[in-house]
Formats: sequence, structure tokens, C-alpha cells
Amino acid sequence: MEEYLPLIIQLVSGAVGGNIAGSLLKNASFGKIGNSILGILGGGIGGYLLSYLGIDTSGGMDIAGILGSVAGGGVGGGVLMAIIGFIKKAISK
Repeated sequence: MEEYLPLIIQLVSGAVGGNIAGSLLKNASFGKIGNSILGILGGGIGGYLLSYLGIDTSGGMDIAGILGSVAGGGVGGGVLMAIIGFIKKAISK
């Protein structure tokens, strides 16, 4: 179970990041559920990109591993939600 903890933290942080981005960018928001789903996807992608770049977020329960997972997930979730929201806005015009 401990090997999945960073992934779980990234996904939850992604959902939070997606909802924060949705509340800041109201015209690009997909609603709470849509923002959460996009945030979860973005959190997973953000964590993957961090590990691809050599930043180890699978450290487990140490503070660096937890903060890396939170940062990667939250930022990834917010960025993906914002990108998809702006694409949706551009297409609807």
C-alpha cells in the first residue's frame, strides 16, 4: 500500500488543484465534478512528468516525497483544467 501513497496524494492534490483553478477561472470552469476529473487526470500526468524529469516523488512518507507529490499533483491538475477550459472557451466562440 505504501508504494501507492504518492500516486494517491498526487490524484487528490490534482482534484484540489483543478477545483482551485476552476474557481479562479470561472469562465473556463467545468463545474465541481468536471474540474475534479480534469484535476485528477492532471495530477497523475504532473506526477508522471516530475518522475520523468528525475524528481523523485515516490519517496514515501518523508516530507520531501509528500511535498513533491502535492506540488506535482496540484500544479498538474490546475494546469490541465485551465488548458482544457481555455480550449473549450476558444471553440465555443
